[in-house]
Amino acid sequence: MPQLLEIISSGQVFGASLYQYFKGGGIIMYPLLCVAVYMWTLIFERIFAFHRLEFKDIDMADLLQGYRDGQIFPFKTGLRAQIGFFLSQHQTENRDLNKRLLEQCRLQLRPGIDRNIMLIAVLAMVSPLLGLLGTVTGMITTFDVIAMFGTGNARALAGGISEALITTQSGLLVSIPGVFASAVLTLRARRLQMRLDESMTTLKRIV
Repeated sequence: MPQLLEIISSGQVFGASLYQYFKGGGIIMYPLLCVAVYMWTLIFERIFAFHRLEFKDIDMADLLQGYRDGQIFPFKTGLRAQIGFFLSQHQTENRDLNKRLLEQCRLQLRPGIDRNIMLIAVLAMVSPLLGLLGTVTGMITTFDVIAMFGTGNARALAGGISEALITTQSGLLVSIPGVFASAVLTLRARRLQMRLDESMTTLKRIV
């Protein structure tokens, strides 16, 4: 019981400190928070989407064998599994038409691989600019205090300087993991695109 109370008390202290930190950053912290929440929502959406496309998939050999045997592929979230399902639904006796249908399938699947990655990178680049904007507003506040009271009001001066530094720090804290995540997601998307192109090229040889 004392340990539980200590944990609750520590959580309350941390929450109060986080609130004071957020409040000290001024009004720029609100759009910065929105950017951070939106960016991480997109990052987690891409992580889960890539997980479904990569790890809930079928082997290329199973796709080819199923196609040769006329197998009806059930709908699954894997990349090759979606190709198999598309072929099961649209396959014809005309080879040229089947090749065109495969190209249509490629055009349908490719946007789902690239979705939101560029937006994540843009949000990661916007956040330090918002931090810089907060730096400017904080310094303006500092100079306003100097103009009104001179350098004698240390508390007011500290508030403006603190606002400038907090927003700069927060912008970088949002941006750095966002840039890293967008780079990793871009590599995973490129790998999935290569898998898609390889699958389509192989299937076009046998349709």
